[in-house]
Amino acid sequence: MSLKFSHSAIIVLFLCSFTTILAHEDEDPTIKTMEDFSGYPIHEPHLSFQNTVSSLSVDTRSLQKQIDELSTFSDTPAPSVTRILYSDKDVLARRFIKNLMGLSGLSVREDAIGNIFGRWEGYNPDLSAVGTGSHIDAIPYSGKYDGVVGVLGAIEAINVLKRSGFKPKRSLEVILFTSEEPTRFGISCLGSRLMAGSKTLANTLKTTVDGQNISFFDAAQSAGYTKDEGDLSSVFLEKGSYSAFVELHIEQGPILEDEGISVGIITAIAAPASIKVDFEGNGGHAGAVLMPNRNDAGLAAAELALAVERHVLESGSIDTVGTVGILELHPGAINSIPSKSHLEIDTRDIDEERRNVVIEKIHQSAITIASKRGVNLSEFKIVNQDPPALSDKSILDAMEASSKELNLTHKFMISRAYHDSLFMARVSPMGMIFIPCYKGYSHKPEEYASSQDISNGVKVLALTLAKLSLQ
Repeated sequence: MSLKFSHSAIIVLFLCSFTTILAHEDEDPTIKTMEDFSGYPIHEPHLSFQNTVSSLSVDTRSLQKQIDELSTFSDTPAPSVTRILYSDKDVLARRFIKNLMGLSGLSVREDAIGNIFGRWEGYNPDLSAVGTGSHIDAIPYSGKYDGVVGVLGAIEAINVLKRSGFKPKRSLEVILFTSEEPTRFGISCLGSRLMAGSKTLANTLKTTVDGQNISFFDAAQSAGYTKDEGDLSSVFLEKGSYSAFVELHIEQGPILEDEGISVGIITAIAAPASIKVDFEGNGGHAGAVLMPNRNDAGLAAAELALAVERHVLESGSIDTVGTVGILELHPGAINSIPSKSHLEIDTRDIDEERRNVVIEKIHQSAITIASKRGVNLSEFKIVNQDPPALSDKSILDAMEASSKELNLTHKFMISRAYHDSLFMARVSPMGMIFIPCYKGYSHKPEEYASSQDISNGVKVLALTLAKLSLQ
């Protein structure tokens, strides 16, 4: 008579070398003997990570080399990075990531718009997977760590677990999200928005063009995607497609570095809203038109910019922020009174209702300013008005426990920048891990995170993924 063990039994036996199985005090000794012999747990195992921390080893040299190599896929010279959606450099960078996924033993696939997935199959593949990842596109003249740490760091976290001997129960999947930055088509988190099932965005993309009048679908097809431009529903994910999603990211702010804290555990992501405003006046010669007779669209824009600041401060919360990131004047000559002005406003808060009150105040100010200055408010358009996202308690607990077990200082904090995790929260429970970055710099060439901080983040991510995989 021969005994045949299932694939799951063999993997669970190997898993025991990575984890400590704690037996119940009243456990049946016959059952224990059967489990010891077969390596297959009859009861659900109780798993402890206390003895595994020392086995988590990050290859920091290789990881930094990958970060540096990825930064060379850029349309601007070092130390800056410019990597725009579906550009030649973006395509090369995507190929680089897919190759690394393959070298790590992940099964790689892509969806219709280029979201890339690398899966390490668990010993119970029928369970929903645990996801992790970020983006690699970069705004003009930015740095090489934003998003990249969350993609390359996620692949390295898988490698860390593999080297330790760990075998996941739930599959672990690394995701490279398409176009987190709004650089080319003015739509942030394009890939994750679609994954979260935005039918509105899917329809909008049918008529969306970039600054060179190239359509989204033409650009995507040039990169090898969107073969069926009439339907993007294949990108949509059903709620619960992942049991959890965790994103590793540089803080993009100075708090962790200033306070000497290793890890930020994100409790919430602020709710962003974007507004486009256009004023139209009469214009005229800067010398010939007297001040009382002017209908200056430029001054209307300037007054509204100050109103944005005032209304944000009136909220009374430090979590409410507002920025006029774009202010354009036409015709843009020193000796010509602006006849047209264009503003783009970003306002955010972790409290959606409070943020929406600010938006309404900005709108009312725009109307009042236009009337007072004798100009026309030709457009006040809310481009997006996304709700905030709260991190899931079970993921927060896993991230906190991982930080403690690794003896890393940690801080609960919110993210005022928004990330793909904001939209993944519509698909699955979500959490984020922040690491310090130099002086909080981001979106500029001076952006930097130390190898030690990146290693700390990868270890926390790896241990968190392991814990979530076994749930």
